[in-house]
Amino acid sequence: MQLQAIQSKIYEIRGQKVMFDFDLADLYEVETRTLKQAVRRNLDRFPADFMFELSKEEFETLRSQIVTSNRGGTRYVPFAFTEQGVAMLSSVLSSAKAIEINIQIIRAFVFLRQYALTHNDLTLKLGELESKFNKKFEDVYEALSYLLDKDTQTKAQQERKKIGFKTFDDK
Repeated sequence: MQLQAIQSKIYEIRGQKVMFDFDLADLYEVETRTLKQAVRRNLDRFPADFMFELSKEEFETLRSQIVTSNRGGTRYVPFAFTEQGVAMLSSVLSSAKAIEINIQIIRAFVFLRQYALTHNDLTLKLGELESKFNKKFEDVYEALSYLLDKDTQTKAQQERKKIGFKTFDDK
């Protein structure tokens, strides 16, 4: 399975990167109810920072985002598994497929974490560059404004009505 396909199934809920039980069941090639059953039998392995059940509001938002119908698709409030919860699933679902998929999922989580750190570093560097060059751009802007104002003032002085004695050249 490609890393991108797994990454597309990682969502952010309550400030945590999570995967839903129905996506994990699909990846493990088991039914969602089978996965949930295995988790419920081993609830002591899944503390709140490993897995949580979505609230009804979160579920309704999710339902509207993934466009599931009221008759088909996801009917029950799904479990959301954090990276640690996904790792713990490999001990609950001990098939070869589960272990293989878990390795790929953990790699996807690690990649996303590294990407976020790199992205944060780039954001900080961009901020430094902006502050450094903004002063220079402000100076250039002031110089251009001065030159434009100077041209406007010169033109306005040439076009204004002259006072004083009129000569035959001035009509």
